Amino acid sequence: MSKFDYFVVFAEMRTGSNFLETNINAFDGLSCHGEAFNPHFIGYPNRDDVLGVSLEQRTADPMTLLRAIKDESGVMSGFRYFHDHDPRVLETCLRDPRCAKIILTRNPLDSYVSWKIAQATGQWKLTDVRRRKDSKVRFDGSEFKRHVEDLQDFQVTLMKGLQTTGQAAFYVAYEDLQDVDVMNGLAQFLGVSETLEALDKSLKRQNPSPLSEKVSNFADVSLALSELDRFNLNRTPNFEPRRGAIVPSYVAGAVVPLLYMPVRSGPESEVVHWLAALDEVPTSGLMTNFSQKTLRKWKRGNKGHRTFTVVRHPVPRAHAAFCERILKTDEGSYTKIRSTLRRVHKLPIPNDAPGPDYDVDAHRTAFLAFLDFVKANLLGQTSVRQDAHWATQSGALQGFGDMALPDMIVREDEMDSYLPALAMQVGRKSVPDPQPAHADTPFALDDIYDDEIEARVRDIYQRDYMIFGFEKWR
Repeated sequence: MSKFDYFVVFAEMRTGSNFLETNINAFDGLSCHGEAFNPHFIGYPNRDDVLGVSLEQRTADPMTLLRAIKDESGVMSGFRYFHDHDPRVLETCLRDPRCAKIILTRNPLDSYVSWKIAQATGQWKLTDVRRRKDSKVRFDGSEFKRHVEDLQDFQVTLMKGLQTTGQAAFYVAYEDLQDVDVMNGLAQFLGVSETLEALDKSLKRQNPSPLSEKVSNFADVSLALSELDRFNLNRTPNFEPRRGAIVPSYVAGAVVPLLYMPVRSGPESEVVHWLAALDEVPTSGLMTNFSQKTLRKWKRGNKGHRTFTVVRHPVPRAHAAFCERILKTDEGSYTKIRSTLRRVHKLPIPNDAPGPDYDVDAHRTAFLAFLDFVKANLLGQTSVRQDAHWATQSGALQGFGDMALPDMIVREDEMDSYLPALAMQVGRKSVPDPQPAHADTPFALDDIYDDEIEARVRDIYQRDYMIFGFEKWR
């Protein structure tokens, strides 16, 4: 008799999880139900339910689907879980010794390039090599660093969860997926005595060529790798302690020894332009895309440096997050989360960018609905990730960690006084004034703000109001 009731495959996009699932399902006693807790669909795209549980039911209570998976008769059931899936089930699964943990890993560089090719070609699975699509992609060092940090943070979470509960997982590397003995060993781990004679080969490897033939700017790859402290992420489970995922967003002066640590949905553009004006350079001339290694180097090379951040009143910050990330549909917006909020959370916003029929009353109604979502999201009651653009600012400052705590925390409405004073501390005598933030579009906060909005935001961000001493916005 198996010591497990169900299983979860912890993986990521482009790690071979589809191939692993196909071979798990080749065992009569096992059944894997895809990405059962993907916030944007249930199981597989265009699927209405898993085991009779609909997307709406799962969104309202993910434990309904988890119970259905555990209780499926005749087989041991499970699912695939990625780092951005419904966070409400993660702790439950990690702490449950009756849940078997399978951890699938792949060299992050290979998974990143594979993901870029899939994005470029639109081909996410391959069953017939005659239909294979090919594309050379451009390597983006900053994007790759974020990719590695996301993977690393999730692996550390898994490792700590297993360590603190005294559990062991079955680790599978991408290279192991072609080994039928490993698949049979996995089945034994799950308590299934059946064995496979051969693997299911219906899914084909999509990009078998060397990395140098898949990346157009291959020379940039080595440069990006040299800035990472560790890269052996496909081996388990020895990872360095969790690093601050915000480090790549830090911005330093071209000459002036000031380091800006942005809080998302704050006056980022205005501060960056002010920092560039200090050295009379374009914003592209500032130092960005830090890693822990390059940040240490910058600190050692800039004696007497100052670090700072700027916090924004929670009301305009929430409104900026709504307008820039959810309401708009252009670059920088969260299209998948936008779609989920419309479809699942019934957010009353247009299918496309706001048009002439989207008036100020509709904007106020939509913003209030967004605040309702944010409250539930920050309480861990939704399947959507807790994004930095609407997470608490106090939490963001705690996340800065030991690498670069700010010397000064400036409130947005005090930038005119404190940013010049900060520049003077590092020897600048002629200092430009920071520019005020532009009004949000399609409607400014002043057009809809009232006591109800203030009360809603205060209810969500009570801790920020207390820690930073925020008063009523107007």
